[in-house]
Amino acid sequence: MNVMKLIIMGMVGCLLSVPALAENNEVQSKDDQKKGSAIITIFSDFHTGFGNVNDDRGFDLDRAYIGYQYSLPHGLQLKAVMDFGQSDDVGDYQRIGYVKNAMISWKSGKWTLNAGLISTTQFKLQEDFWGKRYVMKSFQDEYKFGSSADLAVSAAYKFNDVVSADVILTNGEGYKKVQVKDGLQYGAGVTVTPVKGFVIRAYGSFNEAPEDNLEGITNVAAFMGYKNSRFSVAAEYNWQSNAKNVKDQDQSGVSAYASVQFNKNIGMFGRWDYLDSKHDWNNASDGMAGILGAEFKLGKYIKLAPNFRIWSPKADGVDKSGYFYLNASFAL
Repeated sequence: MNVMKLIIMGMVGCLLSVPALAENNEVQSKDDQKKGSAIITIFSDFHTGFGNVNDDRGFDLDRAYIGYQYSLPHGLQLKAVMDFGQSDDVGDYQRIGYVKNAMISWKSGKWTLNAGLISTTQFKLQEDFWGKRYVMKSFQDEYKFGSSADLAVSAAYKFNDVVSADVILTNGEGYKKVQVKDGLQYGAGVTVTPVKGFVIRAYGSFNEAPEDNLEGITNVAAFMGYKNSRFSVAAEYNWQSNAKNVKDQDQSGVSAYASVQFNKNIGMFGRWDYLDSKHDWNNASDGMAGILGAEFKLGKYIKLAPNFRIWSPKADGVDKSGYFYLNASFAL
């Protein structure tokens, strides 16, 4: 933990010193003026099950993000976001508040640096490409291959219009725990955009074992997708070794998703997931998931997505389940 604190303090110090490098007589352009904006995002839904899950129905408040970001001169930005959502540690009807982001960023030329409680890079591109976080989390987030934010430092460099690379050093515990045990997580990724709209990414990370009797966790991910103004299609493969720090407790899975935009306000989307575990250690959660729905944009800030879902478990003797969802997103 002390090492992490020193690294973050050093990164923050470097970022804060950047403006001092400018000449005193530099005249700020209009784009360099201070700019602030509120962040308010709410995800909610109504859902009802069919058949053996017919009694599972009701309204839900999945997430509420409240924060503020402030753009400073010389490429600096400050951002703080609170996340109010469900937790496995308390009752289903309770909501817990967490600090999701408390970070400083610096962009200059081909470099982007971040420090603090930041968004991780493990599946950020996949989540943005999927674009339906309010409907369902991206694969690695949904099946707990990693956390979407953590106390960390990261750096990204854009070599040219085709190739960029990034590295990240995190606590490895996620933003809900921040740091409760020893060990760090090291990650690196490469993104290739050979033509406009077509993206290929490879990412790998290693999370050190927090205790001597536990195993380190390795994550590997590969992604490929194409998107234009009318449609998108993508697929990803994910593999994790020693899940939950248990030796040989490996798991893997694939996710494929696509969308079609009829006009600026109406579109359709679909997704298919498959999760599998080595020697069926996670058999109760293994299986296939499918989703098919439509998206309606009501003005600038509101989106509605009626959709049907099916879950087909791998375990023998467990029935398939189907749901209808009406997901809603409000984002300022």
